[in-house]
Formats: sequence, C-alpha cells, structure tokens
Amino acid sequence: MKLHQVSVFLENKPGQLAGPCRALADAGIDILTLSLADTQQFGILRLLVQDWQKAHSVLQSAGCVVNVTEVLALDVPDKPGGLAYVLDILETAKVGIEYMYAFTANARGEHAAIIFRFEDNDLAIDALKQKGIPILGPVELFARLLR
Repeated sequence: MKLHQVSVFLENKPGQLAGPCRALADAGIDILTLSLADTQQFGILRLLVQDWQKAHSVLQSAGCVVNVTEVLALDVPDKPGGLAYVLDILETAKVGIEYMYAFTANARGEHAAIIFRFEDNDLAIDALKQKGIPILGPVELFARLLR
C-alpha cells in the first residue's frame, strides 16, 4: 500500500529542474506524477515513477541529492466534500499531514488519487481503513496512470 516517492533537492535558481528530468528521460524513466515546492534557498522535486530504485540510482549518478520517502495514494471521492471527509477522518485520528498533491491523469471521474505524506503512515492507514477509504497500492495506481 505504501508507495516510494523519489525526492530531489535543487538549488532555487533557473535551470536546475532540467538536469534531473533529462537524466530520467535519458534512462527511459517516465515521470508519472510530480510536485515541485520551493523555499528561497532550495526546491524539492517529488516524483512518482514505476521503478523508484532505478530512478534513485540514475539521479544519484547524475550528481543529484536524492531521498526516498514512503507516501500513500488515497482514492478520494471526486465530489464536493470528498476531500473534506477524508481530512475529517485524519483530524479525528490525530494524523499529521506533512504535504499532499493530487493528479487527474486518467481519473475514473468518481474518485481522485491524492498522494499524502503523513507523520505516521501506519496510523493513517488504520484510521482510513476503519472508514472504508481505499488506499491505492503501486499496481493499482500505476495501472490507473498508464491506461
């Protein structure tokens, strides 16, 4: 159920994003979804790819500072209040959210996939399962993205 997200730390100046993206492209690694966040000094490029081990190796070989973290992909109802319902469950269970990002590629229309980084993934899994919120594993998520 947990996914491995590859994070690349970049200097916050023009041209820094192209290098890691080019290294992945040259290695034939498709970026399925991503998020880019910044501060004044640096940026963090967060990526989901099918072969995270290969991506990690390629990026390190290209001189990037790389980290791998576990995230969860939730199947959230795609309707007004769908996300609020999930957030209420997490708040009640006192689960801290570090960050989240969503994507719509090949979405089914009934649900949206949202990637979450929690302070405690296991606590989040327990709380969400109790309320019937589906957690997408890598096979399900990548099948949705690649269809």
